[in-house]
Amino acid sequence: MSLSVDIEKRLGDFRLRACFECESGVTGLLGPSGCGKSMTLKCIAGIERPDRGRIELDGRVLFDAERRIDLKPQERRVGYLFQNYALFPNMTVRQNLACGLHRERDGARREAALDEALAMFQLRGLERHRPCQLSGGQQQRVALARVLVNRPELLLLDEPFSALDAHLRLKLQISMLGVLRNYARPALLVTHDRNEAYRMCDAIAVMSDGVANQPVDTKALFANPGTVAAAALTGCKNITPAKRVGENRLYAPEWGVTLQTSLPVPDDVTHVGIRAHYFGQKVEPNRFPVEFVGGMEEPFEWVLEFRYAGQQPGSPPLWWRIPKEKRPQQLPDALGIAPVNVLPLRGKG
Repeated sequence: MSLSVDIEKRLGDFRLRACFECESGVTGLLGPSGCGKSMTLKCIAGIERPDRGRIELDGRVLFDAERRIDLKPQERRVGYLFQNYALFPNMTVRQNLACGLHRERDGARREAALDEALAMFQLRGLERHRPCQLSGGQQQRVALARVLVNRPELLLLDEPFSALDAHLRLKLQISMLGVLRNYARPALLVTHDRNEAYRMCDAIAVMSDGVANQPVDTKALFANPGTVAAAALTGCKNITPAKRVGENRLYAPEWGVTLQTSLPVPDDVTHVGIRAHYFGQKVEPNRFPVEFVGGMEEPFEWVLEFRYAGQQPGSPPLWWRIPKEKRPQQLPDALGIAPVNVLPLRGKG
């Protein structure tokens, strides 16, 4: 199955432009708060109406502005898991799940589907509980079961882990991954958390300033984000203006260094990025003298700030992340970076 989205929508001064396609599996919409991620999901679900464009799900047109097609939400066969789960507070778990089966008229099939959902999502024994009597993880399982019990053709997940603490979030991500692997249809996951996107998504569409582009394989995106926005969203801490000085060479004037990269440098390159984990005290390529100017201890790592010897005054220091057990007693006077970890980038800084 496949989803094709090509829409635009204006909200005051904000303009949403989403143009992408995705297949079965989990596709992430990764971007900062306010960039249009949730609005994109609402347009796909039929909760909001785009100003122009087309939305097609496995050959079935859900929306087409030119042809004046705009299916109602209940006609789209789309399951939407809201950020706050949107459970009915005055209903029991079983009654909430039954709401997802409002189309099923056969009583026996309805009861069989309810029993299957209760078993699959480990909700047996909670059938008579109301949402206020459930933990955050139990509420999420009820909400996901209510969405999936109706067997939607597309699943939309709007930051489903944002309200959970770190331990429960990871636990439920693992649990949901098992469900999504068996779903075998397209799922869109909205998140601003790069770690969540990496763990959960087969492909990621980066969203910035209202623009969502074609999804890229998750590991390929982290290895070569391509743009300043994508590099920042995937956690790159060291980004600076740069210009092309060769097919595989970049000059970073603020850092005062020329860097060799294993990636081709495009003519329209504007910046270079280096992830904080990838500096090495024994790495020879791209090795330059440094001066350490600060540091911050974290539970399992040190974040060390340094400046290159020829770095422009007033420019921000670089970050080097290093596991605690690998921090040397005497900090090195030079650091290197392998060419494969030097990222040519395009776009605004």
